[in-house]
Amino acid sequence: MTTQERKEALARVLRPASPPREIDNVYSQDQLERLLGVVRDHGPWKLILAQHFASPQELLATMSGGSPEGQDISLDWFMTPTFRGFYANYSAALYPEIQDCFYNERFLDMAKDYWGAKYAKPQMMLFNVNGPCGNTDPGHLDSPSFRGVRYENSPTWLCSVMGKSGLFKDYLIKMAQVITWFSHCPDSGFTFWPQGPMQPPQRLQPPIYNRGVVVQNEMMFHRGEANGPLAQQRPDGLAFDSMFCGDPADRDHWLLKTGDRVIARHHTRELRFLVHWSAEVFEDFDELKKNMDGSDDLTQERAIEMMIDDVRAQGIDIKTPSDPLHDAEFIQALNAAYDTGGPTQYPEDAPVTPLYIDAA
Repeated sequence: MTTQERKEALARVLRPASPPREIDNVYSQDQLERLLGVVRDHGPWKLILAQHFASPQELLATMSGGSPEGQDISLDWFMTPTFRGFYANYSAALYPEIQDCFYNERFLDMAKDYWGAKYAKPQMMLFNVNGPCGNTDPGHLDSPSFRGVRYENSPTWLCSVMGKSGLFKDYLIKMAQVITWFSHCPDSGFTFWPQGPMQPPQRLQPPIYNRGVVVQNEMMFHRGEANGPLAQQRPDGLAFDSMFCGDPADRDHWLLKTGDRVIARHHTRELRFLVHWSAEVFEDFDELKKNMDGSDDLTQERAIEMMIDDVRAQGIDIKTPSDPLHDAEFIQALNAAYDTGGPTQYPEDAPVTPLYIDAA
């Protein structure tokens, strides 16, 4: 198989169970106020980048296109002022004030209908929030889960590469998300590639206030879009320890802080606020039981062994590392072996923000 044939075969793996389904009026005003209330009352919140990735190789494993040739990449290149927190995890709501948002019968019905499945249970709920913000992401996959190797117990990069490899379909846990945006920006939407990364994208057109999609984002390249004035999209002083919190002097405003220094201040109207609800879905009782009783689980060691064997069978040289979960060279090599090259087409109105490379 030629390199191009292999990329095309891998690209065919990366298509969701069904195309995204657009939905409107997802949350009530009361629910929105309570969701934002958690953000205000339980912060501050860390950058997404700071929470999930220890090296640029780990980040690139979730994205597309690999690393630039001949350059020492840095996580600084990809840093944008986007922050994250969890409303629910392990199928439990973490804050009683948003229980009705998480244990949401309407969402569960949409998740089951999306898959044509009989059972579903809510699994996780998070938010992303930012003020004006660029987006250097060329397109990424959310972290999938597999029986035994899940986003809760495994590195994000490992789950992502397992999904891209196509080797673990029989272990993949069916997931459906209800993803909702609250943004007044007239130019900022959501780009996605439901037919695979080599095909033209589709777009949830702005404005996207209280609008969303039902989707399987683990198997579909997608990206949020930049929002807000260009001059404000990367505030001076942004760092990996920057935090997002409510302004204690004004409930309508929010602060970005690095240490004690306020590096940006935004009104609620300037925010791009995303709420991501996720459910596990089971076709029938047998699938439900198999997913819950551990009788057919993978281990991290077995998954890595299967990918190494597959890569070598393709004639690609790859070393067996002593610490595969944290070896940057191994992670980069494994990601390169399963990289499709990523999306090549973008909406004219939603280009990728250039990487923030420090000229110094």
